[in-house]
Amino acid sequence: MRCPKCSSTETKVIDSRVGKSETSIRRRRECLSCEYRFTTIEEVLRENLRVIKMDQSREDFDRSKMLKGIRKAIEGRPVEMERIDMMIADIVDCLQKEFFDEIPSRAIGEEIMNRLKQIDQIAYVRFAIAYKDIRDIAELEQEISVLNQ
Repeated sequence: MRCPKCSSTETKVIDSRVGKSETSIRRRRECLSCEYRFTTIEEVLRENLRVIKMDQSREDFDRSKMLKGIRKAIEGRPVEMERIDMMIADIVDCLQKEFFDEIPSRAIGEEIMNRLKQIDQIAYVRFAIAYKDIRDIAELEQEISVLNQ
C-alpha cells in the first residue's frame, strides 16, 4: 500500500475492523517513512456486475461514478470520506444481494439517497436535486418535506 502523503510503500497496519455488513475490512495504516496515518478499505471486487440504465441499456458497474456523485453532494460538509467508502461498500453489497448481477440505476440512486438522508440532510438535498433533476422551488420544497417525516 502506497502512502498518500509521501508515496512510500513501507506501511504497517495498526488496526483492522470488519465493516457493518461484514463484506469489507477497514484498515488503519501508518507510513513507516513519514508516520502519516491513513485508512484503507478492502472489499470483494464485483466482477460481471452490470447497471441497467433508465433507457434499458446496460453498462459495467463503476464504483467511481457513485463516489463522484456522492462527493459532489458532501462537498464542504462535515462527512468523512471513510464513512462514504463504507457506505458505498454496503450499498453495493445490499443491491447485489437483491438484484444479483444486474442492478437498475434507479435502485442505486434511491439507496444513495436513503443513506445520505441519515448521514447529512444537506448532502441528501444536493444529491436529490441532481438525481431527481429538480428544477423549481416547489419540487425542492417537496423533497425537503420528506426530511421531516
